[in-house]
Amino acid sequence: MSSQTRPRWLVWLLATLAAFSPLSIDTYLPSLPDIARELNAQEAQVQLTTGVFLAGLCSGMLLYGPLSDRYGRRRLLLGSLVLYILASVGCIWVASVEQLVVLRFLQAVGGAGALVLARTVVRDLYPLSEAARTLSLMHVIAMVATLLAPIMGTYLVLLGGWRVIFVMLTLLGTGCLVAVATALQESLAVEARTRSVLASFRHYGTVLRDPLALCYILAMGLSVGGMFAFITASPFLFIHHFGFSPRAFSLLFGLNIAGIILATVINARLVRRLGPLQMLGVGSVVAACAGALLIVIGFTGWGQPVSISGGVLLFMGISGLIGANCIASLMSLFPGNAGAAVGLGISLQFACGALFSWLVSALADGTARPMCLVIGGAGLGSLACYRAIRYLLHKPRRASLYHALKGEGR
Repeated sequence: MSSQTRPRWLVWLLATLAAFSPLSIDTYLPSLPDIARELNAQEAQVQLTTGVFLAGLCSGMLLYGPLSDRYGRRRLLLGSLVLYILASVGCIWVASVEQLVVLRFLQAVGGAGALVLARTVVRDLYPLSEAARTLSLMHVIAMVATLLAPIMGTYLVLLGGWRVIFVMLTLLGTGCLVAVATALQESLAVEARTRSVLASFRHYGTVLRDPLALCYILAMGLSVGGMFAFITASPFLFIHHFGFSPRAFSLLFGLNIAGIILATVINARLVRRLGPLQMLGVGSVVAACAGALLIVIGFTGWGQPVSISGGVLLFMGISGLIGANCIASLMSLFPGNAGAAVGLGISLQFACGALFSWLVSALADGTARPMCLVIGGAGLGSLACYRAIRYLLHKPRRASLYHALKGEGR
């Protein structure tokens, strides 16, 4: 079955699987004070459940990618969904914050399988430019989920308390498990699988030794790092420093999500005609311009807070476009080991996000400067990565890949 005749519901299913992680984090955030109160826990203990969730995601992603290259995608995806569901059920009945910490880690390990394997299935089923388009559409759906998740979480808490959030996540996981079990066929042929588990994990070394792969991963990491810097610093900056109301800040946050959706939809429409490389170039230039603007604002204070909002909107909006084209291009480098490439790439992407979050917190001085400089550096770094990618693709052994990335599917 060609990519053109694949059912539309397949993209929706894969997008829902990829949205597990933002849903599991963002629906949960409004309930943290209630959880601390009901479980008689310190605020720091409850916040630890979010950090542990991110750690579980990174750990799980490093496991599922190589294992799926050896054993196939479907069985591991089913197993990860079962683990996610069981952990979610456990979260409904927890009696202490210590139990919640353990179960959130296990829930994240299960959710990591959906996050990685949904993207790997795309690489198995679609050619490069179509894969970039499909990943863009998946990203749009995931961003809509990210936009709605905190609102959904707030209403669920009002409806029946914080445990209802985990009831909803359990039902979502169960629905996806049924859909995968009944409708999703194995996408990786037996003859295309690696010979052993050890050989699968060794491919991490192959990816890490490839300068081109590292440039794609770094470009993704910088875009996500800039996003995490904004998410970490913006509540204090806009509400406490600039005097925004919580409602006004929510509107600003939603505007950035809308920007991501718009840019990703544009990418989905153009990438088959222009190719992932040119779209990545467009995204990198826009990110660099936004970054340069924010650095100037950070040093001069010009036009704050309107100028900061505009610069951040440009940077945040283009991040989805950069991510979709980088992950599609990264998988094209390792068609026989796409699972390992995706697992390592997304795991390091989250690690960059955590690093930038820590960096902007460490530099905090009560002004907008640290956030502007950190996001600005990420934007300029994205352009540097793109220039390095073009340089590496022009080497003779990458010539065929360069032409595919430049305009496959025209």
